[in-house]
Amino acid sequence: MTEITRVPLQPIAKGSLTKLWVGIAAVALLGCGVAWAAMPASVDVDTLVAGQGPSPTRDDVALVNYKGTLPDGKVFDEGKQAVLPLAEVVPGFTKALEQMQKGGKYKVHIPSALAYGDKGAGPIPANTDLDFEIELLDFKSRAEIEQQQRIMQQLQQMQMGGGAPGAGMPGAGPAVPPPAQ
Repeated sequence: MTEITRVPLQPIAKGSLTKLWVGIAAVALLGCGVAWAAMPASVDVDTLVAGQGPSPTRDDVALVNYKGTLPDGKVFDEGKQAVLPLAEVVPGFTKALEQMQKGGKYKVHIPSALAYGDKGAGPIPANTDLDFEIELLDFKSRAEIEQQQRIMQQLQQMQMGGGAPGAGMPGAGPAVPPPAQ
């Protein structure tokens, strides 16, 4: 037969268990604090009026009405029917627009890290969070915009060449009809 060695457990001193649980709670809170501090900055988007359909992407160009304010409520910028390529605005504005739908109105808070950061710009001091009211009127892809620009250029060229389609183009025939006989 085998014999089991018995080791007597020492009693826990009064109040030690409480200290142990307080220590565990402190370590858990410290871990949560470190995780919170390491989280990347994010944009807050609150829907005032819901839009419909898909959302724009970073490669799109948006048509918006907007008003930007500083934390003290001072308006630093405002635009009506502003054409904004999403890839060319501050990262926080891009992230906000990517969450919106056409026809919607939104209230947006952009932390300074996703705005102008420690540089500031014009009336915006360094390390300043920004607030916006944005209405997404429409958006189109860059390819659609470029195609529309090509069509507009062709129309302008036709108007400058006499107004008739094909006017001034080689092999297109005369720009005016031949005289009647």
